[in-house]
Amino acid sequence: MRVAIIHDWLITMRGGEKCLESFCTLFPGADLYTLIYAPDRVSSLIKSMNVRGSLLNELPAIERIYRYCLPLFPTMIESFDLRGYDLILSSSHCVAKGIFPHRALHISYVYAPMRYVWDMHDAYFDRAAVLARVGMSVWRRYLQRWDVAASGRVDYFLATSRNIAAKIHTLYGRQAAVIYPPVDLEKFYVGGLQEPYYLIVSALVPYKRIDIAIRAFNEVRLPLKIVGEGPLRSRLERSAGPNIEFLGWVDDARLAGLYGSCQALVFPGEEDFGIVPLEAQA
Repeated sequence: MRVAIIHDWLITMRGGEKCLESFCTLFPGADLYTLIYAPDRVSSLIKSMNVRGSLLNELPAIERIYRYCLPLFPTMIESFDLRGYDLILSSSHCVAKGIFPHRALHISYVYAPMRYVWDMHDAYFDRAAVLARVGMSVWRRYLQRWDVAASGRVDYFLATSRNIAAKIHTLYGRQAAVIYPPVDLEKFYVGGLQEPYYLIVSALVPYKRIDIAIRAFNEVRLPLKIVGEGPLRSRLERSAGPNIEFLGWVDDARLAGLYGSCQALVFPGEEDFGIVPLEAQA
């Protein structure tokens, strides 16, 4: 059986990429298609796959500017030639579910409908640059129509939570079975309390609301460590006091240690499912 896995982009290791690792383990011989691929930013398991990027991957510094290419994503995802596959598994929070499956069975595991044009639009664009706000005002309706139409190319929807299943039903009129994301319980442990610090593990994007946590910790002056990367990092660092430390991306071994030794996890954002709190409790 020929299998293709589709993932929106591969430029960091977040919750969606952890789920993708499970798909790669299930289908190690699959071809993995993605819009943008930065091999130095993903796990060895993902790098071991036969990864195929889109034409966007040829643009210089695309991993830094990819957000500005959002209107091109539908065309790029549709450009993948997936004829000859028996099963297509899309791992989608943006456009991955919009591929043309031809005669293959298409199962889509959805972390969220395209946040940027639906319920999280204001969180992403309210404080964006003027050019970005104007551009999205032009493209938003087109992207919404495309997203709804593309949902018709999916044979079976899977959702990460009942919350996401409800959104799929509301936006696309489709039913979705719920399969919760995996958490590796054996990897985490309770360590000695070496420092009384608090911990955030998150992408540094608007809807995660890291700015709220920073304002709070600037007031109480307690030590806070922030693990994660994202477009808001520079802005958040400028607003943070000396008690707040940005660690960037860390490997799994160091992350387990940070979980095990922190005073508590801080989780200020609205989440579709939320692997991080489960990892912290493991």
